[in-house]
Amino acid sequence: MAFALTISGVTFLMAVIWGSPLVELMRRLRLGKSIRIDGPQTHLTKMGTPGMGGILIVGWVLVISVVANVVQLVQTAVIAESVLIPLGVMVAYSVLGGIDDYQGIRLRPGEGMPARVKIWFQLGIALVAAVGIYWFVNDRHGLTAVPTVPVLLDIGILYLPLAVIVISGTANAVNIVDGLDGLAGVIAATAFIAYGIIAFMQDQQFLVIFCFTVVGACFAFLWFNAKPAQMFMGDVGSQALGGALGVVALMTNQWLILPIIAIVPLSSLLSSSLQVLYFRYTGGKRLFKMAPLHHHFELIGWSETQIVQRWWLVGILAGMVGIALALI
Repeated sequence: MAFALTISGVTFLMAVIWGSPLVELMRRLRLGKSIRIDGPQTHLTKMGTPGMGGILIVGWVLVISVVANVVQLVQTAVIAESVLIPLGVMVAYSVLGGIDDYQGIRLRPGEGMPARVKIWFQLGIALVAAVGIYWFVNDRHGLTAVPTVPVLLDIGILYLPLAVIVISGTANAVNIVDGLDGLAGVIAATAFIAYGIIAFMQDQQFLVIFCFTVVGACFAFLWFNAKPAQMFMGDVGSQALGGALGVVALMTNQWLILPIIAIVPLSSLLSSSLQVLYFRYTGGKRLFKMAPLHHHFELIGWSETQIVQRWWLVGILAGMVGIALALI
């Protein structure tokens, strides 16, 4: 844990140093974010803010993870194989999200990659990761921890479709919650702290290091994403964080408590889904003033800062409950 926390601090410092040059580079490349006209009017002032800041997170997680892995290999002749899957998923989803972001900025302003196309890529990445965890990490077992049950349950081949849903669903949930200055970064960091502690209790040292490396990178991003944001995360970061979080939940076998630890992203995902279904089956009526849920609260009078701080409190408490359930 001492090494993991040190790595987290180093990641934060290195990423913060390179944050300002990244903001300037994105401005020069005119990678400004498009804002929904039908959204909260207060967001119109954010038009043109650099929108692919998640590169800062994924880039430094990749660099620090590789360096930390080399150090471990030199010192102990052990390679951190358990980090390869979450790191690979993070990079894969980041590439997919980056393509989506670029299309949304340059080719299809405000829209990005068609959802029907993106979902197949998301599911494909998730399937490869699920097979890797099932076959190599769990030795062809669908290991699942259930609170209050003292032993791991083996759900067999059913594990694969459920794992695909966990990974792709979490990627989309974190993507959807990325809508306010500081929100997605602080929620993702809180969830990774919770799973980093759970991995520490399981003595999965490489996974602990990975989780806290992500935390350090998220904190560095938040340095530039705090209101008023100098850059936004974009799909290049939000999908990557969500996908990696789903993988970490599966690798700790504690994926059943993920809906609790990630209750804020899950609420955003559900609110958007319910809004679409309600609109479709009522002939145009809306369940919320606007989806996802954080925009609903904006439109009823909550300030952006209030929502972010209150959602963070909910995220912290949810993480505490999740850790408690992992101990039972």
